[in-house]
Amino acid sequence: MTALRLFLPVMLALALWQGAVTLLAMPPFILPDPLRVAGTLWTSRALLADHAMVTLTEVLAGLALGAGLGWISAVGLALSPGAARLLRPLLVFSQAVPVFALAPILTLWFGYGIGSKIAMTLLIIYFPVTSAFFDALMRPPAGWEAMARVMGGSPARILWHIRIPAALPGFLSGLRLAAVYAPIGAVLGEWVGASRGLGYLMLLANGRAKTDLMFAALLVLAVLTLALHRAVDRGCLALEARRLR
Repeated sequence: MTALRLFLPVMLALALWQGAVTLLAMPPFILPDPLRVAGTLWTSRALLADHAMVTLTEVLAGLALGAGLGWISAVGLALSPGAARLLRPLLVFSQAVPVFALAPILTLWFGYGIGSKIAMTLLIIYFPVTSAFFDALMRPPAGWEAMARVMGGSPARILWHIRIPAALPGFLSGLRLAAVYAPIGAVLGEWVGASRGLGYLMLLANGRAKTDLMFAALLVLAVLTLALHRAVDRGCLALEARRLR
């Protein structure tokens, strides 16, 4: 049943794509048809796989670092109300700056290698993870926390044994969002400056009017993002089920 729910929207999208190419008489360098793109996916599979592995490495590294830093930041802010009042406006302000505008700066600082792409990925997912986890930490079960205070529990022990376990769903929600946003950060970094990766390949194909290869790289990126989100979601569900036992 799950496969059928996925199959029908994909077939509808392909039919609409083919219909647009046919009815509007689109030339291949403007909008290639699905069969042409499928052929490119097969003939360029080694090239696409090589660049996809680079992007996947950047995404996974940025996701791990961003999630870890977001966890530490949220716990630190929850432990220190003064730090929360001081730093939360800065976190919000960081989201007011267009992320794409920061990509050239990160490239200047970290170079054209993988470092700038990891930094870009970390930057784009840090706020959702930190914000979701911090908000959950600040809404602990009232009865549990009051009982722990009556029993003489220290703020650190209450945080570790009550507030963090209760806030785990909030952290996992932020992690699910991060799994979708992380590839965006990596590709933005590759667009600004890179020699490998799916974002770089898309720019290269576009500059050479190889629109079929550009669409193929875009489809690989979409599949990679969906697979990553699915894997993170399954991991989060497993953790939630274990927590409820």
